[in-house]
Amino acid sequence: MWDLLSLPKPDKIFPDMTRRTFSATVLGAATALSQNRRPIRIGAPIFVKSDDPEILAREHRRLNYTAAQFPPFQDPDANLIAATRKAYAASNVVIAEVGAWVNILHPDPALRKKNLDYAIDRMRIADEVDARCCVDTAGSFNTKSSADPRNVTKEYFDATVENCRKIIDAVKPKRSKFTIEMMFANLPDGPDSYLELIKAVDRKEFGVHMDVCNVLNSPDKYYNSGKYIDELFKKLGPWVMSCHAKDLTIPGGRSLTFIEVVPGRGIVDYKSYLRNLSMVPREAPLMLEHFANDDEFQEGANFIRRQGAEVGVSFVT
Repeated sequence: MWDLLSLPKPDKIFPDMTRRTFSATVLGAATALSQNRRPIRIGAPIFVKSDDPEILAREHRRLNYTAAQFPPFQDPDANLIAATRKAYAASNVVIAEVGAWVNILHPDPALRKKNLDYAIDRMRIADEVDARCCVDTAGSFNTKSSADPRNVTKEYFDATVENCRKIIDAVKPKRSKFTIEMMFANLPDGPDSYLELIKAVDRKEFGVHMDVCNVLNSPDKYYNSGKYIDELFKKLGPWVMSCHAKDLTIPGGRSLTFIEVVPGRGIVDYKSYLRNLSMVPREAPLMLEHFANDDEFQEGANFIRRQGAEVGVSFVT
């Protein structure tokens, strides 16, 4: 069950709703969903090179994917964006996310503005193409690395709040939401800091992008991933828009290192991940990432489907 005590004021999410009726609604939805879980959409990158949305949509379906990233078009115009939305919808492929993936906290003011303008454009595309979300990381004060001591300071948090508001307020999205991906070396770095960010941004168009592997950043979380995944969804479940899927291993040695691997080759508790994901209020696709070829993506997707079958979670086909 989600943490009702930590939720923002109800009128920030659902206008004209009191906190009592809001709490009852969330509790009722959680109870209903625990009895009738939502089928999950799985997606992954594809390796077909084409600017024809119909070809790309068909390739996703050939690989048994019902969710997708927005294609890596160069400067798509309004016609191409509309054609992509139409082709994917006709093939029953949901666009899970439009990636921004630029440093919106770049210390150079000119480059920060350039990156923010790009993120705003990607948010606009996400809304026009009816994607679940536009996603970026919060960025870094370090131009050469995502890791920097300043990336866990109040200055960093406040700047992230300002950036999220700028992006949302510039677009005023009606169908999609702006999200930040949790990372291991900067804020938000877990459920509590993300919940704090949701409250501070204070926009109904702000949501959560869930990547559990990015925050399984200690031996305790790694070896007890199911427990930590439960906590992530308990606190952030109402805002989850899209998720990433991969797995983790620790290779051993004198220092602690986490290695990303194909789902099923590591230790992440996918039964907990899928059980929780099937109960979020809005359909949130699960997107595999960071693998070399179709065979690895298919291996991971098939493992996820088998894990889902063992806990009563189904998938959109």
